Amino acid sequence: MTLASMTGFARQSGHAAPFRWTWEIKTVNSKGLDLRLRLPPGFDALDLPARGLIAKTVVRGACQANLSVTREAAAVAPRINRELLGQLLELVAAVPLAKNVGPATLDGLLALRGVIETGEGDEDEAALVESQAAMLRGLEAALVDLAAMRAAEGAALRDVFGARLDAIERLTRAADDCPARKPEAVKERLRAALAQLSELGRFDEARLHQEAILLAAKADIREELDRLYSHVAAARKLLAGGGAVGRRLDFLAQEFGRETNTLCAKSNDSALTAIGLDLKVEVEQLREQAQNIE
Repeated sequence: MTLASMTGFARQSGHAAPFRWTWEIKTVNSKGLDLRLRLPPGFDALDLPARGLIAKTVVRGACQANLSVTREAAAVAPRINRELLGQLLELVAAVPLAKNVGPATLDGLLALRGVIETGEGDEDEAALVESQAAMLRGLEAALVDLAAMRAAEGAALRDVFGARLDAIERLTRAADDCPARKPEAVKERLRAALAQLSELGRFDEARLHQEAILLAAKADIREELDRLYSHVAAARKLLAGGGAVGRRLDFLAQEFGRETNTLCAKSNDSALTAIGLDLKVEVEQLREQAQNIE
C-alpha cells in the first residue's frame, strides 16, 4: 500500500444538461477525519452518496468539498393560451360597439397579458436524475486526482521519514559506542570523585561504594538505547506497509522523544549529551513529518 499525505487539492468540471457543475476538494492536516461538504440548494440528494465516496478516499485529514452548479438558459417556447383567447373573443363579440370604435383585432388580443405564455419547457425528471449521477461521477474523478496528489506527496514524505530514521539510528549507535559509557571510563570518573572526597576527611567507604553503584546504575542508558533501536525498526515496518499509518507514526515519534529526553537526563558526559541533543533535533523533525501523514 502507498503512503499518503493529508494535503491535497483536486478540481473537476463537467456538463449534464441542463447543468454545468464543478467540484473542488481540498484536504489539510487534522487529527481525524473532518469532512465539510457544501452543496447548492436543491441538490441535497447528493449529500449521503457524496460523503460515502469521499470517506472511501480520505481516511484522515480536514476535507472541504464544494459543488457549484450553474443552470443553462433553456430555450424559450412561446405558447398561445387558446382557452383564454377563446374567452376573450366571446366577450368581445358580446360587447356592442359604438360607431367610432373598431372591432378587436387578433394582434391586439395577443398583446393582452396571459394570452401568449413564454417559459421554460417542462423538465424531464429522468434528465435531472442523470445530471446528478454525472455529478457523482465527476466527484469520483476528482477523488482519483486527489488521491494521486496525496500519494505523490506521501512518497516524498516516505523518503524524508526514512532519512530521519537513518539519522536517529546512526546517533543511537554513536551513543551506544560513546567512550564515556565504557566501564573503564565510568571507573575513572568514580575514582576521581573518590579522590576528591578523600581530601575532605574520613568517610564510610562501604556506604560510598553502595552509592557509587546506585549512581552508575541510574546513569546507564542501555534500556533507552534498546527502545530507540526497537522504535526505529517499528517505524520502518509501518512505512513499508503503507496505508493510513499516520497516527501510529505520530505515537512512535512521541516515544522517540521520551527515550531521547531520558537519555539526555541520564547523561553525565559532555560527548554523550551532545549526541542526545542531536537526537532531539532529529526526533522533533521526524515528529513534524509524522503529522503530515494520513
